[in-house]
Amino acid sequence: MNIAQRLPVQNLPIQPGAIALMLLMVATRSSHIGTPFQLPDASLAVFFLAGLWFGGNRFFAVLLAEAALIDFVVIQFFGVSSFCVSPAYVFLIPTYAAVWFGGKMCGQFKELNSSVLLKQFAILLAATTLAFLISEFSFYLLSGRHDALDWSEKLSKMANFYPAYIKSTLIYATAIFGVVALLKSLPIFSEDHKGA
Repeated sequence: MNIAQRLPVQNLPIQPGAIALMLLMVATRSSHIGTPFQLPDASLAVFFLAGLWFGGNRFFAVLLAEAALIDFVVIQFFGVSSFCVSPAYVFLIPTYAAVWFGGKMCGQFKELNSSVLLKQFAILLAATTLAFLISEFSFYLLSGRHDALDWSEKLSKMANFYPAYIKSTLIYATAIFGVVALLKSLPIFSEDHKGA
C-alpha cells in the first residue's frame, strides 16, 4: 500500500504527492541552472518522479500545461528572458516524455534493494541524457539563436552545459526518492501498522 492510500486525504482526486511535485516545479522553473538566490529547475526530476509514482497520460498533460503556463507568466510578468522560447519549444514534449517514461520504467521494479536502486539510477541517468539530447539538438537546429556557430562550436557548448543540466535532475530525483522511501519505512506508513 502506498503512502497516499494510508493518508486520510486518499479520496481526493489529486494526491498530495502530485501537488507537491507541481509546487516544486512552480518554485524552481524560472532558472535552468540556478543562481545564488534561486534553486535550479526541477522540471525534469518532477516529470521523472511523476512517471515513477503516478503515471497516466492526463497527469503528464497537466504537467506540460503547468510548465507552459509558468514559462508564460515568468516571461510576461517577471522579466525572465524569452531566449529559450523558439520553434524548438515544442520539443520540450518529447524531452519531458523521455524522463516520464524513464520514471514509468523504474516503477516496474517492486522490490527496493541495492541492485534495483542501481538499475533505477541508470535509467534516470539514461532518460535525463536522452532528454538533454532532444532538448539541445532541437534548440540548436530550430531556434535560430546560434546559426553563426558551426557544429563543432555547438557541440562544445552542449558538452559544457551537460554536467549542470544533469546534476540538478539527479540530485532532486534521488533526494526526493530517498525521503519518500524513508517515510514509507516509518511504522505509521508500514503494512503492519494497526489502526491506520
